[in-house]
Amino acid sequence: MLAPLQRIELAIDAIIQPVVFMGMVALIGVITLQIVSRVFFSAVGWTEEVARFLLIWITFLGATLAFQRGRHIAVTFLVDALPGRLQQLTRIAAILVVLGFMIALIVIGHRYMQMQSFQKSASLRLSMTYVYAIIPISAALMAWYALVDLVELIVKGPQATDTGSPTAEEPPP
Repeated sequence: MLAPLQRIELAIDAIIQPVVFMGMVALIGVITLQIVSRVFFSAVGWTEEVARFLLIWITFLGATLAFQRGRHIAVTFLVDALPGRLQQLTRIAAILVVLGFMIALIVIGHRYMQMQSFQKSASLRLSMTYVYAIIPISAALMAWYALVDLVELIVKGPQATDTGSPTAEEPPP
């Protein structure tokens, strides 16, 4: 049961990584265009808005990648000091709290998207729904990652000491 979930997790990761990379490339390009146009010509008005929207999407998608790898800040010395079974139960409780928060963020982010659907961006006249869509999308991705971590903790037992699946760059513990 765990292997298919981990394959889906890796497939999602394989999609998000290049999207974040291309977003960074686009952000660098847009900011470079903005600087060059301000210095040598008249400023291109839409570049600031595109840069802002790209930064928002890159930040949220990058946060999902960090979450999947277990790279968010965590203070674990107390949990690490617990005996195996109690440590497992504590980690399960923490993941359930994260899942609850992510589900709430999905609902709140979707509502916020709907509330802002009438609003258009100043330069591009783009519906702000597209900008705010990243909130429930990234929360859903992080909820998926947390669910996979939860199943891994339950299946592997206390041996599953760290959450976040190791990637090809990271040696397994």
